[in-house]
Amino acid sequence: MTDATMTAINDAVTLGRQGNTDQARESLAELWSSVGVDGDPLHRCTIAHYLADLFDHAADALTWDVRALDAVEVLTDERAQQEHSSLSVRGFYPSMHLNLADDLRRLGAFASARSHLDAARERLAALDEGAFDGGVGAGISHVEAALAEGSTDRLPTH
Repeated sequence: MTDATMTAINDAVTLGRQGNTDQARESLAELWSSVGVDGDPLHRCTIAHYLADLFDHAADALTWDVRALDAVEVLTDERAQQEHSSLSVRGFYPSMHLNLADDLRRLGAFASARSHLDAARERLAALDEGAFDGGVGAGISHVEAALAEGSTDRLPTH
């Protein structure tokens, strides 16, 4: 059975990737309102995760990345696997913590950023090699280098 909310989320994400960020933000915000703060944790996590990427300011992104992590905290493997059989909740954490680390770094909260970067690194074993090589591992390296430089600039890889 098709999950209409996940389809709508994917449609909004596609809009964002096509450069229609305002329309994508609006669509995802409407979905967030319809799902509600106590709604399906997979929907909340996915909406918040993608919505965070559509904001230029780190404080806005942080708000949504915190909401994504909050939703993951109550998400079950059973629910995640209803969407795709390969999903497990523990596999969400490296990316969630990496995003928080980058938001906090951009806001100049370097100690907190390092803490989330460490949490992302500690959870890398939950990812298969492709996910590590393709994004999260590289992201950790980029954020780590920016932290070492004391940079609050948005990374080109964001």
